Amino acid sequence: MVVGTTDKIVTLDPAGAYDNGSFTPMNQIYPYLMNSVPGDAGLKPDVAEKCEFTQPVVYTCTLKPGLKFANGHPLTAASVKHSYDRIVKINDPNGPISLLTQLDHTDAVNETTVAFTLKNPNDQTFPQVLATNAGPIVDEQVFPADKLLDDNEIVKAKPFAGPFTIETYKKNQLVDYKANPDYAGVLGKPRSENVIAKYYASAQSLKEDVQKNTVDVGFRSFTPTDIDSLRGSDKVTVYEGPGGELRYIVFNLNTMPGATPEQKLAVRKAIASSVDRDALSRNVYKGTYTPAYSSVPPGVPGSVESYKDVYGATPNKDAAAKFLADAGMPLPVEINLQYNMDHYGSSSDEEYAAVKSQLEGTGLFKVNLQQTEWVTYQKERTQDAYPVYQLGWFPDFPDADNYLTPFFAPNNFLQSHFDDKFIADLIVKETTEPDFAKRTDLLRQIQDVLARDHIPMLPLLSGKQIAVAAKNVEGVPETLDASFKFRYTVLSKH
Repeated sequence: MVVGTTDKIVTLDPAGAYDNGSFTPMNQIYPYLMNSVPGDAGLKPDVAEKCEFTQPVVYTCTLKPGLKFANGHPLTAASVKHSYDRIVKINDPNGPISLLTQLDHTDAVNETTVAFTLKNPNDQTFPQVLATNAGPIVDEQVFPADKLLDDNEIVKAKPFAGPFTIETYKKNQLVDYKANPDYAGVLGKPRSENVIAKYYASAQSLKEDVQKNTVDVGFRSFTPTDIDSLRGSDKVTVYEGPGGELRYIVFNLNTMPGATPEQKLAVRKAIASSVDRDALSRNVYKGTYTPAYSSVPPGVPGSVESYKDVYGATPNKDAAAKFLADAGMPLPVEINLQYNMDHYGSSSDEEYAAVKSQLEGTGLFKVNLQQTEWVTYQKERTQDAYPVYQLGWFPDFPDADNYLTPFFAPNNFLQSHFDDKFIADLIVKETTEPDFAKRTDLLRQIQDVLARDHIPMLPLLSGKQIAVAAKNVEGVPETLDASFKFRYTVLSKH
């Protein structure tokens, strides 16, 4: 089974990656306490026997007995504690630390029992976190407690206890996976004994190999034109999964244009009043992405279109000009806008050319576009190198909070220097509110306040999951579910 992708791996170390390209191999090689069965986004114990709240602030998991990594080392509660402790200790800016904002500490109660003590009672999202980028259980005899481990060292040490092990590893070229006979989790025995992940520099090359059936499955990323073309092929099937992907612009609140916080906010409001999401959806993405008027995409329970309510559905040059004039902002506002093509797809080039044209068409902005290769981009964006820049989001779990806590809680993934106590307190309230109606009201309030008073990031578009497979491949629809995990275990050929 050959799977093709353009989505690059940043690292195989879970403490250092919070991106889709790295998460895909992690879903194959590492075990989780909780996971979702393909075709069902609901949570089930993976290598845990059970997980439950034993106190309002204590979530306890019991591991299956006799677990081990592929290298023979035992997998115990100490391994789980080590895995979570090192994410917190390393605190990598590109890591999943923002998913653990509600975790106070982790204890190995005995060999098979681990207890997570949370900062607030009745957390509605923490069980989901166990199945996310923060959830891979790693071997404490292999992974250092205080620093990331190199990919080649990881592969050499075989600290794997997921459904697959890695036999051969050439980073962002080829990864050769082999079924792990000792995996004892909920994903079950892989239907293909051997899976090869092949990495492509361009969507065009991936499309050509998928069309020729030299690649069995292509997943991330095809251009909208490629998808249209592939739908007409008699050799492949185009599959769509639930939406939830988000494309957006991030503002570095320290380095973006503006001499004062008031001027910076005026610039953000003017940009929010000037972008034309419908044009991006229609002209660039041919409807494969739809306009997003909140960081919580349409279709996710609790989503409201706050940006449409505040700034309108269509561009408003007069409103944009007034925001800037009222703040005394000199014109034109010069914006250095960074974007990326190898991670977010080659259509990013056209997308950001269109954003530049839209902003400059108002006469209020001068936009300098720059693009950088993804591995460098990931590092530089967290080091204040980019005043304004593109990011995308692939949800960790299907809940509105996953579009709020990672972006807007303290020490968030965006590293945008946004830190607001009122928003942070509201986020804590919504994550701990068991009443659905009350929680929905809190979610709406957060979205409205962010759009009206802050705009740390500007949502643009929301999209579906797309995979393309040869006609003799089975299992693709099963993994394109609302868990947003692409699992190789269900793929097979007949």
